[in-house]
This record gives sequence, C-alpha cells and structure tokens, in this order.
Amino acid sequence: MEESPGEPLSMGTALVRTAFMVDAVYADSVREFDLTMQQAQLLCVLIPRPFGMFELAKTLGLAKSSISGLVDRCEKRGLVRRESDPGDGRAFRVALTDKGARLAEEFHDETTKRVAELPLGLGAAEQEVLVGLLSRMVADNHVPVVFTDSGCPSEQDGTER
Repeated sequence: MEESPGEPLSMGTALVRTAFMVDAVYADSVREFDLTMQQAQLLCVLIPRPFGMFELAKTLGLAKSSISGLVDRCEKRGLVRRESDPGDGRAFRVALTDKGARLAEEFHDETTKRVAELPLGLGAAEQEVLVGLLSRMVADNHVPVVFTDSGCPSEQDGTER
C-alpha cells in the first residue's frame, strides 16, 4: 500500500517510525564512538552518579547476569570501576572512570544534538508542543532515566565529579 507524502499516520505507526528514526541516529552514534547500545546506555546512566548493580539492572531492564557481563566489559575498557557501597559493605557500586566520564559526556552531547535535529522541519511552537507531549508520554509510562537533559552532573544535582 502506497502512502501519499504528508498523509497522516495512525498513532501506532507514527510512534514506531519515530522510534525507528531515533534508533537509527543512536546506532550511528554508538558505532562512531566504538560502543555497543548497552555500553552507551550504561555510561549515560552513570553520568550523574554511581549506581548499585540491582539499580542498574532495573534501570536498563537487564538480568543480573547481563549487567555483570556488561560492567565487566566496560571495566576492561577502563570506562567504569567498581567501588565499595558505603551503605552496604558486601555490595559495590559502579562508577565512571575519568576516561568513561569524558566518553559518556561526549557521546551524550553528540547524540542528543543529532536527535534534536530530527524535528527541525517543525516550527518553534510545534517543537515546543512536541517536547511537551513527549515529556508527558515519558512520565506517564515511567520510562527509566537513561538520558537526561544535561550530560553535566554538576548541572543535574549540584555535585561535581
């Protein structure tokens, strides 16, 4: 079935195609930065602060064994480190190394810039409406915080690395 340019799509089709479009930009970014999708997500989650393994698994939607392997691979590349959890002597948290923090912030900034260019064909008012609607969708669906508005931790929570 052929579509006419500009013909409205159904909600489901429009959202799936939007996801496909964003995923393509994200995939290009991870390749350019020599990361996997999951490595990039892990690094971006860790930008504001270290996370425990359970919290990481929950945020990224991964099984405990998958998170362990992901952290191991990133640790071998010098991007993350394990540190003791001050609240639980038996547990540890995962934190970015200096190398990982630089890569995470560079990847985050470049990827959000590229994705933000996708709706440039819309006017400023339309973009504002789109951001408002997407923000509500994200909040209503309790989407985990993988990407934030700023890759800079000091702007997010008042702390510095």
